[in-house]
Amino acid sequence: MLPFLGSLDDQNQLFNLFNYITFRTGGAIVTALFFAFLIGKPLIDWLRLKQGKGQPIREDGPASHLLTKKGTPTMGGFIILFSLAIASLLWADLTNPYVWAVLLVTFGFGAVGFIDDFAKVTKQKADGLSGRVRLLLEFAIALGATLIMLAAQWTADPGMAGRGEQFWQALLHGGDFTSVALPFFKDLMVPLGGFFLAFAMFVIVGAGNAVNMTDGLDGLAIVPVMIAAAAFAMIAYLVGRADYSAYLGINHVKGVAELTVLLGALLGAGLGFLWYNAPPARVFMGDTGSLALGGMLGAVAVAAKHEIVLAIIGGLFVVEALSVMIQVAVYKMTKKRVFLMAPIHHHFEKLGWQEPTIVIRFWIVSVIFALIGLATLKLR
Repeated sequence: MLPFLGSLDDQNQLFNLFNYITFRTGGAIVTALFFAFLIGKPLIDWLRLKQGKGQPIREDGPASHLLTKKGTPTMGGFIILFSLAIASLLWADLTNPYVWAVLLVTFGFGAVGFIDDFAKVTKQKADGLSGRVRLLLEFAIALGATLIMLAAQWTADPGMAGRGEQFWQALLHGGDFTSVALPFFKDLMVPLGGFFLAFAMFVIVGAGNAVNMTDGLDGLAIVPVMIAAAAFAMIAYLVGRADYSAYLGINHVKGVAELTVLLGALLGAGLGFLWYNAPPARVFMGDTGSLALGGMLGAVAVAAKHEIVLAIIGGLFVVEALSVMIQVAVYKMTKKRVFLMAPIHHHFEKLGWQEPTIVIRFWIVSVIFALIGLATLKLR
């Protein structure tokens, strides 16, 4: 909405600020933070009134959770999504297809998470929406967003605009836009052809569910999400700039720098949410927030063609997801558990670590992973 003011720079030089992505990113951060503070308390009070008993607590989980977390309302992700939406619509270039693709994933996954949260609250059981139905919906949303992003890369070449048949041929038989960049290697792209669709969908859905698994302690998920968002804001900006991407030897994707504004909105909304989610949490993010934010990170990684780097920057989420998969697989084969409880943050709780200790140490680990991921931009 506001970026159109940049076209008025011939009337007043001040309007030229709206042509700068960095300025609009700053505006998105402040706007999202303001609205998160504005709606936070009223929304939490309303959720507590409507939900009554709050989010159901796992009976097989740490015993302390039944005392400290019982009655806390969930669906606090609405604070993030509402603030992010307002800031994005105000400050982002709404003619950019990448913006709409990422928003499709964010709010599509948020809707799936809401259905899951609603089922849990109404049934007062830890199990919500059927796992198969949930994954089916997530993959359908990821497919739509991936096609939008691939079409945007295709039409970025003036000679290809309007050639729909050639787009589908290139998608099936391989084109530059269906390749995956490998970190630490300059200009090395692995062509996947039609398999890229499945790969991109896996990245988006996997990221959404990995963040969802991480969300189990007060403040545990939101800070690593913000750390990853800040890292990818830098990556998206550099990838979207032809000069910087050429200097660093990374792939250039025209138009993807606009996603920096959306990630800025996520940072502001996340900070506002953390105010209420800090220990002891007054509200939980719920699947409404965790699925949406994880999916958003996955979609940005696909748009910027840094899917593998996401696994590095979001290393904490990968570890959390792997701990669940390892626990389930080993238990099915041997009837024995590798961890005292999965995801792995509960394992440390069972070992006697205090919740703030786990959370803060996991934040530190997230920063380390992010720094390693950013280092791949130059180590080529």
